[in-house]
Amino acid sequence: MKFGVITFPGSNCDQDMIDVLREQLNQQVVKLWHKDTSLQGVGFIIIPGGFSYGDYLRSGAIARFSPIMNEVIKHAQKGGFVMGICNGFQILTETGLVDGALLHNNNQRFVCKNTFLKPVSHSAAISIDLKNSSYKIPIAHGEGRFFTDENTLKSLEDNDQILFQYCDENGLVTNESNPNGSLNNIAGITNKGKNVFGMMPHPERASDPFLSNEDGLFLFNSLLNNC
Repeated sequence: MKFGVITFPGSNCDQDMIDVLREQLNQQVVKLWHKDTSLQGVGFIIIPGGFSYGDYLRSGAIARFSPIMNEVIKHAQKGGFVMGICNGFQILTETGLVDGALLHNNNQRFVCKNTFLKPVSHSAAISIDLKNSSYKIPIAHGEGRFFTDENTLKSLEDNDQILFQYCDENGLVTNESNPNGSLNNIAGITNKGKNVFGMMPHPERASDPFLSNEDGLFLFNSLLNNC
């Protein structure tokens, strides 16, 4: 599959993502600039983490209006695959490609640490191949608290759109394992069409043996097997 990784002013995880896709997963990757108006024929777009436009106004609010996002929205609406990680997830919520919003962490601090994720969705490409276990994936964000209204939450649950929940090392979903106050410990969701994926944790930061953690590769391999 041909991947496109978008870079915005302030992105800082774009090259990490490119390296994982090329070096660890042997995929074809092109770099996309935020002012581009062509997706160069990619089948899968990744919006990486970072601090697009310095997180002014609110995270993702300005990046949502970059020229390339018009093409990303069209791509998603046609059924093309899109994944947003951390700031990319925030951008996806700003575009309306996924539901909800990412608010300031409940402790009002930037949190950077390893967390554990429990796969929830049994129908989304990124989680369908994962075992009912915990996966160690790091986070690094100040606005990662997922929130939505009661009706939307029920819809997410009913349609199997919740990808991951924060959990402890043993896979138990607890208040103590929730690093940012996210509603129902939600760490990632998908759209109703299951072709747009958003998550706050960084699987690309857990996909290299030199980092002593390759749990992120399980997520990427599930994507490759099912997209």
